[in-house]
Amino acid sequence: MTTLTVVIPALDDAEMLRHSLRALAAQSRPIDEIIVVDNGSTDDTAAVAQAGGAQVLYQPVRGIMSASATGYDAAASDLIARIDADSRPPADWASRIVAEFDASPAIGVLTGPGAFYGQKPWANWIGEHLYIPAYFHIVGPWLGGSPIFGSNFAMRREVWASVRSLVHRDDPHIHDDLDLSLHLPLDVVVRYDPTLRVAVSSRPLESWSGLGRRLAWAYHTFAEHWPEASPWERRAARRRHISEEQALVSRVE
Repeated sequence: MTTLTVVIPALDDAEMLRHSLRALAAQSRPIDEIIVVDNGSTDDTAAVAQAGGAQVLYQPVRGIMSASATGYDAAASDLIARIDADSRPPADWASRIVAEFDASPAIGVLTGPGAFYGQKPWANWIGEHLYIPAYFHIVGPWLGGSPIFGSNFAMRREVWASVRSLVHRDDPHIHDDLDLSLHLPLDVVVRYDPTLRVAVSSRPLESWSGLGRRLAWAYHTFAEHWPEASPWERRAARRRHISEEQALVSRVE
């Protein structure tokens, strides 16, 4: 049976985490392992995680990638999923992830969008109708394939093994899901399922500083990978990869 680990990076987010763990506990398909990575919290994040049945790891180096990578490294399951401390997956989320991977062995990563919630309706609207569409419809063509949405994705364990030494795990300003997307091997299939939705908080979008911080992370991440991350370089790399695969097939035949 395919096993599933859920990794949650957390920093001073105990109350939100409590709701997230309740949502995981209510899954129709039980989670095999939940790992909460405490990224230096001063509240009772660790206690809430333990009370919710999660394994707690500590990562003092600040940054979402640093915390997430710590959890990915420790995961023991076939599939490694990630959500945020404020994510609230629906009851069929885990079962759908496992079912999609089991049905399509070619999939390396599965990701879906977020359904934003919060006290400010305009921020929810921006997240739902601008932020998420822009991320997938602008970054996707740039990458030459679907990007990963860090608040709602799962990957095979061997995919993480192939990139764990490449990602910028010690850079607190890196856009972690974009960084992971940029480092994926060209033969890894990323499937975007628009119906695999997870409720996520719109808090980061409720101020210009919060939105600006995320845009700055994206700019910084592309700059760290330039020129390899440019669309023309990625297209050229894909053409070379396809040519090499075709040549290999011809030699085998």
